Amino acid sequence: MARSSQGRTAALLLSPTVLVLGLVVGYPLLAALRESLYRSGDEIDESGFIVTGDRFVGADNFADAFTGDRFWNAFGNTTLFTVTTVTAEVIIGVAMALVMHRAMRGRALVRASILVPWAIPTAVAGLLWQWIFQSNGVANAVLGTDLLWTADGWASQLAVIIADTWKTAPFVGLLVLAGLQLIPNDVYEAARLDGASGWQQFWRVTLPLVKPALLVAVLFRLLDALRMFDLPFVLVGAQKASVETLSMLAWDEANQVRYGPAAAYAVLLFCYIAVVAFVFVKLLGADLLGERRARRTSEVSA
Repeated sequence: MARSSQGRTAALLLSPTVLVLGLVVGYPLLAALRESLYRSGDEIDESGFIVTGDRFVGADNFADAFTGDRFWNAFGNTTLFTVTTVTAEVIIGVAMALVMHRAMRGRALVRASILVPWAIPTAVAGLLWQWIFQSNGVANAVLGTDLLWTADGWASQLAVIIADTWKTAPFVGLLVLAGLQLIPNDVYEAARLDGASGWQQFWRVTLPLVKPALLVAVLFRLLDALRMFDLPFVLVGAQKASVETLSMLAWDEANQVRYGPAAAYAVLLFCYIAVVAFVFVKLLGADLLGERRARRTSEVSA
């Protein structure tokens, strides 16, 4: 009876949150799914008559997306930016966290300066890097090249990767720093007494103990990078094949008043993000519901 009462109380307390999530997440998702099954505008039907307004086309928008080169190009760009930026941000972010965690003079100033890129709005960061990557900008002057970084091609992809890594690596560093501060110094003293080197302490002590915070940072960055829009849009521009992501593709379709295909691209992006999040959580053992079920089963058996 006590557990049943607690369950009802928990459901009652969670009901406002579930209601709000249903309104701000569930309803737009269902509306987008419905819109993806329709196509608007003036078209000629099989009889040769002009059809105006919304027409139910079923899965035609999704079929057109899968058979079109533009979708697969955007899908590849989204995956490329996600893998490269998250990998670079994890490496650089962990290094930043280790530097910020050290007891040294001016540590507060170092922490503040490292976090400045993350505090800058993405649109402003895009404009900043656009100035750096101009044909007569700082990047070409330092490298001694004449690359058109913000035109199209591999150079624009590299520019987006560099700018995004600079912008969000401090976020990973901040979360990892929070994990580092929870590690007691006694653990490191014991490792040193056992003869562990600095590299061994990092691999055998620091990394395993900071793993939960690092996984949260990686998950957040994966979900954020998969829906990348504003940085390549501001830095390079729209309708550039080399940097067009799924979010940019959906925006461009909606901007052309093709809401059905735009909704289809948005739904496909949502499914992509959901699959990546599910696989990430399952593979890395962060299934909280599974742990809860196991705990409940053990309690019942006991």
